[in-house]
Amino acid sequence: MPIWPSWLRLGLLLPVLGLNAFVIKRVLVQFAPFPGLFLTAALIAFLLDLPCRWLIARGVQRGLAIALVVLLTIGLLVLAAVELVPLLVEQLSQLISASPALLSAAEQLVNKGQDWAVNHGLPTDFADLSSDLITQFSRVATQISQRLLGILGATVGTTINLVIVLVLAVFLLLGGDSITAGLALWLPLRWRGLVTNTLDRTFRGYFAGQVLLALILSGGQLLVFSLLQIPYGVLFAVLIGFTTLIPYASALTIVFVSAILAVQDLQTGFVLLAAAITVGQIVDQVIQPRLMGSIVGLQPAWLLIALPLGARFGGIFGVGDLLGLLLAVPVASCIKTLADAAREDFSEQESPPVPQAP
Repeated sequence: MPIWPSWLRLGLLLPVLGLNAFVIKRVLVQFAPFPGLFLTAALIAFLLDLPCRWLIARGVQRGLAIALVVLLTIGLLVLAAVELVPLLVEQLSQLISASPALLSAAEQLVNKGQDWAVNHGLPTDFADLSSDLITQFSRVATQISQRLLGILGATVGTTINLVIVLVLAVFLLLGGDSITAGLALWLPLRWRGLVTNTLDRTFRGYFAGQVLLALILSGGQLLVFSLLQIPYGVLFAVLIGFTTLIPYASALTIVFVSAILAVQDLQTGFVLLAAAITVGQIVDQVIQPRLMGSIVGLQPAWLLIALPLGARFGGIFGVGDLLGLLLAVPVASCIKTLADAAREDFSEQESPPVPQAP
């Protein structure tokens, strides 16, 4: 049977992938939000499997290890719901109540900037631009506050989804190995080990490292902000730590929350900026290399490309923009690894045989 050239195989692969993506989208959208809940449960199962393996390696039976990890996780969630969530809700409500005063202070700063611009002969359209920016920011802040309050008010729906996710995570944790082995049987034999090892190493290592970094960064920021008596310190520390799960997002969050406080008090804004950058650099330079290593293996430019693509695909396939952002980096890393392996495979197939000496 003749072997088609690689360019023809790749050319036929793209339409097939597009057709399959269209069919998958049509199917997944009909079952929303369950695909997103299933992926979230799978990620939680990935994370919970790490302490389970640690306990099993020390002689604990698998069933008992899973029970201990699940009970500990539920206990930590209950503790966070009792101690942390009310404080976050309180500080969020205070920030929303203070938003009109913050916007008024921002407008005064813009007016001062306008006067400075006029005195230095800059274009007078700056006033209209600043007024439009304030109006747009006020509208966006109002929409965000309404959505946040709506999310906090949807207690029943959130609780049901949380229960579904936890139950699915436990079942995936119990039968994850058999499910993975069954799905791997559909792959070609020469790709089976590479695909399963790549997915396991990348997803497990990446999310375990990112979640641990987020917890460490949140704890460090919370401690420093409390010592410095930063307003809304708990809310900002958790927000900065949570956005660490998305590459480069925590830097934007630090600038954003510093700007919010700088409008109210310039010194407090600079103090928060300096403290957040210091703690972030300690985590990035000291802790992150030991935890993450070279798991991702992507250049920063590819990371910046993968993030918006992940959010877009998450919205298209009905799993949510946020989950798409969280999955963008490990999926891109897996695609790169498998694409490099496929390129080597194609090169070996097309290379002419080396003639042997008589």
